[in-house]
Formats: sequence, structure tokens, C-alpha cells
Amino acid sequence: MGFLQSVIVSARPRQWLKNLAIFAAPFFGGELLDVGVIPRFLLAFAVFSLLSSAAYILNDVADRAKDRQHPSKKHRPIASGKLSIPLALAIAALMTAGTLVFTAANFNRYFLGTAFIFILLQLTYSLWLRNVIIIDALWVGMAFVLRVYAGAFVLPTPISSWLILATIGLSLLLAFGKRRSERTLLSKLHRRLLTRETLRHYPDALLDSTIAMSAAYTTLAYSIFAFQTSPTGGAFFTDFLPKTLTSPKWSLITVPLVIYGVARYLYIIYEKKEGESPEKVILNDLPLLGVVLLWGLTSFVIFYVL
Repeated sequence: MGFLQSVIVSARPRQWLKNLAIFAAPFFGGELLDVGVIPRFLLAFAVFSLLSSAAYILNDVADRAKDRQHPSKKHRPIASGKLSIPLALAIAALMTAGTLVFTAANFNRYFLGTAFIFILLQLTYSLWLRNVIIIDALWVGMAFVLRVYAGAFVLPTPISSWLILATIGLSLLLAFGKRRSERTLLSKLHRRLLTRETLRHYPDALLDSTIAMSAAYTTLAYSIFAFQTSPTGGAFFTDFLPKTLTSPKWSLITVPLVIYGVARYLYIIYEKKEGESPEKVILNDLPLLGVVLLWGLTSFVIFYVL
């Protein structure tokens, strides 16, 4: 593995999928297709992707000893020694400083402040709070919320509180599901739970309860969000509907898709014994990927076509 490839692998570009949350505010606000919005948000997406990558590199440096005991993480460039510690730290520092300078020059102070808080959040998580049970998952949820708010600050545009609550629920579901899958993987391999300190303090019953709670919370919060923010247009369709449906809440059509997506993720965790890497699950599980794409297409039609 060459130097450039080692840097790319350590940056974890698959994890950039999380930063798509930046597009939530303009998408649901009906402003995504306005002139100049998409290029602006692509830059915002790049900013948070680079900051996330810098945090992942720092995280790999801090966890290199534990990663060497993990069946798959031991192959990471920093854990395997293919990328030296001083060079990795220099790359992370340069990536962070350069991105902040670019952000200060091209975005408003609210977005810049959110990016700075995001860095502090990632630093405290990597160096300390990732070892505190339950707080580690809540910190992951806060990072997702910051991404959503960062997207709202770019224009700026209003954002629904129920969307924030649904984001928190989804992030907690992914975080607790990831920890449940890690416990399952390591127990099957009869490994000591040293690769993530908090795994030793997470009993299976607690993880199962928090996963069920997060799944229900996500579904409920999204359902209320869909009801409150749904467009009621589509006169072409309402002309053919009975009076009972003259003001349909079109976004409620997407609620069953969300329910299926959440249920499918639970199936992946408990039956397929996967979920340690949520981004890989989304990309590799065809039913889950399909329902995510269908949800996105349906939402686009509701907010931009009807």
C-alpha cells in the first residue's frame, strides 16, 4: 500500500455518507434546486468531509494499539504501521487548519462556528468520551445534529425541530446498533472486548433496549415531521380524489418506507449479525439501499414535483 492510498484509506471516504445530512435543510425546505444552491452545498459537504477525515485519522492514532487486536481494524494503515504516527498527525493538523481557513473565507460565521464546534466534538469524542458508556452514543448523535444545522446555516434556511429529533433518533440507532454488532463479532471470535473500551460495560440487554427505543423514537419523530412539513399541493391529483382527501399530507407516504428501513436494519443487526459498519450496510444490503433510494426519490417528487 503506497503513501497516497494509506492516506485515503485512513480518511475513510465511505464515512462521508454521514455528511449528506448537510443537505437535509435545503432539501426539505424546497430550496435545493434554487440557483447556486447545489454548488454551495457541495462545498459545505467537502468541508465536513475533510474535517471528519482529520478526526478519523486522529482517532486511528489514539486507538492504534487496540486496533491491532481487532480482526479487521488491524489492517488499517496506522495500526499496521504503513502510515507513521508523526506523518498522520501532521496530515490531520494540515487538513483541519486548511479546511477552517477555507471555511472562514467562503462561508458565514454561523457555518464556521458550527464547523469549529464539530471539530471540538470529534476531539473530545476521540480522546475521552468514546470511553464513557451511553455518552459515546449521544456524542455521535450530536455530531449528526451539527451537520443538519450546518446545512441550515449555509443559506440560511429554517429547519423543523422534528427533523432534528428524527436525526437524533436515527444517529442513536446507528450508534447502538454498531456497538451491538461489534460485541457479536468479537464474541464469535472469542476475543476480549478491548478494541472499544465501552463494549465491556454494555450488557447485551442494555444495547437491545436502547436499540428498540431508538428505533421507535426515530419512526415516531419522523412520522410527526412528515405530517407537519408535508406539502399539500398537487391540484392535478386532488381533482380526482374524494373530498376526504382534498388536502393530502403527501409526505406521509414515506413513513412506511422509513418503518421498513428501520426494521431491515434491525434484521441486519440481529439475524445477519452485521451492522458494525453502517455505511457498508447501506451500500451492500440491496433491500436497505433500495428503500433508501426509493425514499429519496419519493421525497423529491413530493417536495419538488407535486
